[in-house]
Amino acid sequence: MILLGTLVNAVAIIAGALLGRLLSGIPDSIRRTVMQGIGLAVVLLGIKMSLGTENFLLVILSIVIGSILGELMRIESGLNQLGQWLERRIGGKQGGIATGFVTATLVYCIGAMAVLGSMDSGLRNNHEILYTKAMLDGFSAIIFSSTLGIGVLFSAVPVFVYQGAIALLSTQIYNFVSQETLNAMLVEVTAVGGLMIIAIGINILELKKINVANMLPALVIAAIGVPVVNWLSALIG
Repeated sequence: MILLGTLVNAVAIIAGALLGRLLSGIPDSIRRTVMQGIGLAVVLLGIKMSLGTENFLLVILSIVIGSILGELMRIESGLNQLGQWLERRIGGKQGGIATGFVTATLVYCIGAMAVLGSMDSGLRNNHEILYTKAMLDGFSAIIFSSTLGIGVLFSAVPVFVYQGAIALLSTQIYNFVSQETLNAMLVEVTAVGGLMIIAIGINILELKKINVANMLPALVIAAIGVPVVNWLSALIG
């Protein structure tokens, strides 16, 4: 079952979010310190991911072009509106559901494990990476939900759709690119995702508000950019 790993990941997020609500009575000072710790850890993860790039110029171009496309598409605004719609539907605290939903969705969808794990599920029907991600996401959902609110629970839906789509599409990927090109694509997508993870950490630390969701198209630009760069290099050479 190709979508098994994705399904387990989504269920883990829901379970963690529900458990986190039981811990919502934690004092604000503890919540604030915990979130600062998570923010620092997220920044460190993003730095580690981004340093793996083999084509820094492609990373810059991907972020620039992707950000322009994302701003034109108003992705961040769309996610916030969806979160606010959820608030109205279930009568949540103003701002709480939207913030938790958007933050958790970005954290869980942007990253090497989401992409690599989903592709491994599609290519080899191997769910080990997503099982590991499910465990990590489940524990982080406990913390996020206890600090950001029940909106974290609803992030399981875009995670399932996003990772499920990658898993299904990856079953056809070898019809278009070689294994070598695929590996290079994953390296640059991970690097671009790393920069976005750093931005998420900055948002969590409340240092500056960055519209990370509007940078999401950069992941696609990075993936497409690798074969384009290879083609141009062969043409010039």
